[in-house]
Amino acid sequence: MSSQLLFSLKEAIISYHKNELFNNLDLNIHRKDFIALVGKNGAGKSTLMNVISGVHEIDNGEIWKIDNFSFKYFNQNFQFINENQSIEKEIASSLINLEEEYQIDVFCNYLNINKNLYIKNLSGGQKKRVGLIKTLINKSDLLLLDEPTNHLDLDTIIWLENYLRRLDCAIICVSHDKQFLKNFTNKIFWIDRSKVKINSKGYSDFDLWSQTLLDQEERELQNRKQSVNIEVNWANKGVKARVKRNIRRLDQARELKDNLDKDISAFKQATKKIDIKLVKDENQNFKHVAEFHNAFFYYEDLDKNPIIKDFNFKINKKDRIGLLGPNGSGKSTFLKLLLQELNLKKGSLKIRKELEFSYFDQLRNDLKDNLPIRKILVPSGGDYLKTNGRERHVCSYLKDFHFDPSKSNDPVGSLSGGMKNRLLLSKVLSNPKTGLILDEPTNDLDTDTLDLVESILSQYNGTLIVVSHNRDFLDKLVNKILYFKGNGDVVIFNGGYHDFLSQKEQIISSNTNIDEKRSNVKDSEANSNKSGKKKLTFKLKFELDKIPKEIDMLKNQLEKLEQIISDPSLYEKDNNLFIDTSNKIGSIQLKLQEKEERWLQLMELDEN
Repeated sequence: MSSQLLFSLKEAIISYHKNELFNNLDLNIHRKDFIALVGKNGAGKSTLMNVISGVHEIDNGEIWKIDNFSFKYFNQNFQFINENQSIEKEIASSLINLEEEYQIDVFCNYLNINKNLYIKNLSGGQKKRVGLIKTLINKSDLLLLDEPTNHLDLDTIIWLENYLRRLDCAIICVSHDKQFLKNFTNKIFWIDRSKVKINSKGYSDFDLWSQTLLDQEERELQNRKQSVNIEVNWANKGVKARVKRNIRRLDQARELKDNLDKDISAFKQATKKIDIKLVKDENQNFKHVAEFHNAFFYYEDLDKNPIIKDFNFKINKKDRIGLLGPNGSGKSTFLKLLLQELNLKKGSLKIRKELEFSYFDQLRNDLKDNLPIRKILVPSGGDYLKTNGRERHVCSYLKDFHFDPSKSNDPVGSLSGGMKNRLLLSKVLSNPKTGLILDEPTNDLDTDTLDLVESILSQYNGTLIVVSHNRDFLDKLVNKILYFKGNGDVVIFNGGYHDFLSQKEQIISSNTNIDEKRSNVKDSEANSNKSGKKKLTFKLKFELDKIPKEIDMLKNQLEKLEQIISDPSLYEKDNNLFIDTSNKIGSIQLKLQEKEERWLQLMELDEN
């Protein structure tokens, strides 16, 4: 049963900077379409989102929208109304329905951000979370989400995907987080060589579906090649008679061959796989590369609250460690201690002299916008760099990471965020040291680059430490987890991310001590503004009191509709009434589920 059509493009021609991205494009967006928009960097994902949002005009074709079509667009250049006001006022100023103001507390609680902070004092990640709240808090027909999981911790990402699944709108999402897309999408728009290929299943079906299409295309190209070769041979033989129609047939055959060669070249480029082999490190003379003993660290300007306390941990050679935990819980501090940018307040940290770290910094401090791209890889100048034991031309190496060699002299500042990440990864992975630290390496990367990075890291023979919210990435690469709970406590888990997730609640609760409980109680009473878990405000208490009445009302509506549809002959007697009633039942069931879940959440907060 199809849902309401919200937006449609018909025979659209779309260009960007005089380059034609789409020709004769048709696509439809229905309510409850949760769409994964995928494609290589530069394929046209952002341009298509901008067309739908009205920012970018089409060159030709038709656009149709429902009356009073509304949308919200979350992207990496989110603008604020006034950065000199608090988060609460910033969000409230964009609310359409002021009766929904209580939702500010709800969203700030879930995204773990203090509504009393001022916008101008926020970090980049905090600003992104405020932008996400402003996108979600007002109801709309369509949500456009461009990398919404950047700067979110894993718990918040899981909440977000559950929230999106319950919405009664359409969603188009661009994300590098494959697991996130798998968990809530039900449709795919795949941009491949200026065409949008559509699959009415979610992203979980993408790998099999896309490979099936490519296999089919390869067979068709082989068949075309055989028929074109036959045509060219016949035309070559016929032209000896010097008949004009034979010469014309030869010209047509040559045109067919030229078009075929272009299509084969484009296909090979689209399916090209890069295989980079790392030099194996055979040195097995030592096992432990670093050891924390009774480690304790705090920041002086944060009232000496412990970031790490009583921490004992040995890092072995070839360990592949994933760092998890809420934002601000201590992951970045741990990395700075390992890199010896910070010193412990108490305890000891011993690091073998053989351990040297290559570091991927999510802030990209090693990239200077005014430098040419090639200069990042070859700082001393020249055309060659040494990578994995051999000399490579810088342009050849850039191609491995999907850069256009002809633009190697362009400034770094001309690159998008995703391309900057690719450039920094190419630098870090060109000659990795005995240790690799990767801090959010997957942000803004397309799937091809992700696959390339995963392939390189799977061969890496040194010590790997990764901070990432990308579950699929962690699942493939790590075999040990450090979970930073906050208040200085760190849980050590031997196993991969999937195993950790299945036992997370048990693992965390079993490591909670009396001192931490006392600290939590003290913090929540003395400084509730600094806590992500607040007691019920007046607005939330009001919401809790009125939900039972709303639930009863929805149940009554549902009962009446179910009586109507219980007539077995209704479909034959009144097809429109049957469809309308079915749609209403589905909508009310969804609202009822949301209300019941919301009631349980508020009850839990009230009890706490």
